[in-house]
Amino acid sequence: MNVEHFIAKRLSGKQNGSKNLSKPFARISAVAIGLSLAIMIIGISVLTGFKREISQKTIGFASHIQIVNFDGNTSFETNPISNNQDFLPQIQAIDGIEHIQQFAVKPGMLKTGTDIHGVVLKGIASDFDWSFIKKSLVEGSIIELNDSTVSNQIIISQNVASLLKLKVGDKVDMYFVQQPPRVRRFTVNGIYNTQMGELDNLFVIGDLRHIRSINGWDDDQITGFEIFIDDFDNLEDLTLAIDDIAGLRFFEDGSKLRVYNIIDKYPQTFDWLGLQNLNLIILILLMLIVAGINMISALLIMILERTNMIGVLKALGAGNGIIRKIFMYQSAYIIGKGLFWGNVVGVALCYIQHRYGVIGLDPENYYLDTVPININLLHIALLNLGTFAVTLAMLVVPSMIISRISPEKTIKFD
Repeated sequence: MNVEHFIAKRLSGKQNGSKNLSKPFARISAVAIGLSLAIMIIGISVLTGFKREISQKTIGFASHIQIVNFDGNTSFETNPISNNQDFLPQIQAIDGIEHIQQFAVKPGMLKTGTDIHGVVLKGIASDFDWSFIKKSLVEGSIIELNDSTVSNQIIISQNVASLLKLKVGDKVDMYFVQQPPRVRRFTVNGIYNTQMGELDNLFVIGDLRHIRSINGWDDDQITGFEIFIDDFDNLEDLTLAIDDIAGLRFFEDGSKLRVYNIIDKYPQTFDWLGLQNLNLIILILLMLIVAGINMISALLIMILERTNMIGVLKALGAGNGIIRKIFMYQSAYIIGKGLFWGNVVGVALCYIQHRYGVIGLDPENYYLDTVPININLLHIALLNLGTFAVTLAMLVVPSMIISRISPEKTIKFD
């Protein structure tokens, strides 16, 4: 029989049924722990949700990894490569590779009767993964591509459509500045809105064969390949694996390929997302300190209130370690109660926000119209274990005050 646990359980039951000093402090401590855990759950759910949404939107435009010509050109006018590469099956066979698609890009200007706007035409082929664009479509439909004819349909963003006063079905001219200048007339087939203002204002999606024709490329030439993976955490490892396969190849004309990932392409975005981790760490530390201080106060009051009992137990031969365990068990009950209600409140608020989007955001500043939520059971479990362990560990030193209590004085304590 665990004597310490038995006594702590009896004390906790007596405390719940009696009017004593420690009862309100125990409740306050439980509430503080619950609120701290709820805030931590909300904080990590919002941060991971925010990072996930922004990352997915950025990746939707540019994929996880790209393979292009190593020409040292960081603009949208790059030298082409062939889409007939013998290493593609080898890359597709790598564990974690989800999809490979070809693409081409060409800067130009959309012009209506009264307005003009600079954009980049992103040319796609029949292997294009439409899942991201379909989720972002607000009007119209995706482009219909076939092998027999070149499609004159394009998809523009809602920002561009508003700026140029375009709607689905309208025709618009796109001018390409080169020698000689070229122009193509397109039909707006769809309008998307990802709320990523900078990228929405930039990209227009159309048939890749237009870019081949304008640039005078061969029928097998493209800007490069876009590669999607199934786990963002493996991005660096998969980038290195693909670079080992494709990045070391030289062609007959002396050119070679360059492999880079989405973090290399948009470092500012991912550096900004990485800074949010520091905010979360500070939040968790503050909440743990609040929970720990409240529990220390409750423990000292419980010890003070049970000074007479401590003296009796010592007189009966109980050591300091046994008595400390009694109060640690009692503290663990309070912490457990606080964690239970913290989980209930934190998860409930996260679910309400995830389901109904109660709290909104300014898309121009945050790229999202509502606060995103990512409820991860592993994160919640780790927060619970961490809060319980850290809070209980913070009580070890204060509980040593029991060793200073002498039986001959405390038995007479009133």
